[in-house]
Amino acid sequence: MAEEAGDESEKTEDPTQKHLDDALKRGDVVKSQEVNTWFIIAGATLAISAFASSSSASLSTMLRGLIANSYQIKMDGPALPGLFHKIGVEMLAAIALPFLVLMLAALAGNLVQHRLVFTFETMAPKLSKLSPVAGLKRLFSLQAVANLAKGLIKILVLGAVLAALMWPERERMMALVRTDPGALMPFIKTQTLKMLGAVVAMLAVLAVGDYVFQYRRWYEKQKMSLREVKEEFRNQEGDPTIKGKLRQMRQARMRKRMIAAVPKATVVITNPTHYAIALQYERGMEAPLCLAKGVDALALKIREVATEHAVPIVENPPLARALHATVEVDQMIPPEHYKAVAEVIGYVMKLRRTGLR
Repeated sequence: MAEEAGDESEKTEDPTQKHLDDALKRGDVVKSQEVNTWFIIAGATLAISAFASSSSASLSTMLRGLIANSYQIKMDGPALPGLFHKIGVEMLAAIALPFLVLMLAALAGNLVQHRLVFTFETMAPKLSKLSPVAGLKRLFSLQAVANLAKGLIKILVLGAVLAALMWPERERMMALVRTDPGALMPFIKTQTLKMLGAVVAMLAVLAVGDYVFQYRRWYEKQKMSLREVKEEFRNQEGDPTIKGKLRQMRQARMRKRMIAAVPKATVVITNPTHYAIALQYERGMEAPLCLAKGVDALALKIREVATEHAVPIVENPPLARALHATVEVDQMIPPEHYKAVAEVIGYVMKLRRTGLR
């Protein structure tokens, strides 16, 4: 028994969709920081290539104007705050679009990994986070080892790639000290984009590998034990024992209702030992209505009640079996049985008119 309990406690079952949805609501999602880093660096590369020239031109125009007209700038009274306000607005206008690109890149880095989650559960203080033992476990965990390995790989690979890119430019970089300042910005922009392009390409490979690793680690953590799967199934579908009792109660209520409706029947069609169908028909009805049906013991009860209340009983085994298979309680009989049932009801009406039962 102890071995069975131990087997059930092992998380060997794939998580259900409900379990994954609950994890998402708690804020427990797949998250690779390398993916976020890649999107931010890619966004920075796009912002520099698209807006560096226009932003730098706007800022240089503003600063050139300030320097050229410095002797006319008033620094007394409310003039100084107004100057700072104007400079601040100009700078914000110059960096607004690059900053927006970076914000969208940071948001995209999360959206590609999981849908948006709004939860305060991850922000709630937990005493376990203050435990020295838990801290040591996190320090020497598989995640810590993976982070260390990623850091070393990034330093070695990116360092080697950047060195290979910059080595051919070493003489030009040394000559920059004698270059006119106006020619520095195009060179710096070109080299910056070249380095960022290499970083983006290398980090793309690292981000994909890290995301796969983080997803597998998260999925393994979400696995469930057999006991948890059974409990979730019971919570969703209901306890089978309770469902069985409810089904028995519904059947008992339906049986009582059918038996109570038999005295209102026009005729009961039977197979002498197995089937009984109680039908009601009155003028104006579209078709006969099934009030009750049953087999074996229930069929016997229907016949007994019909006999007690002088309801005609007609033996017609083929029709009884066909009606039991095709019509439900409180439903009209199907059209294919109209003719056969009409003959039975006509026979019953004829008996009533002649005073016979």
